[in-house]
Amino acid sequence: MKSIKTFAAVVALTVLPFASFAQTITATDTTLDGAEAKIAAQAQETGASYKVTEAYFNNGVHMTAELTK
Repeated sequence: MKSIKTFAAVVALTVLPFASFAQTITATDTTLDGAEAKIAAQAQETGASYKVTEAYFNNGVHMTAELTK
């Protein structure tokens, strides 16, 4: 039983640094390229990479992305 708790603690501490930075950001523009450029600029400011999770067009583009380090 003690070894299971120890294993669970080690796994939790190993995963923690990877889960410690996840941020969702949004940008709006008139074009997809413009919105993605804004997302890329925000990601570059924080030194993170990004993954676009949502984009839609309704009289302009609204884009959502997740930043990860």
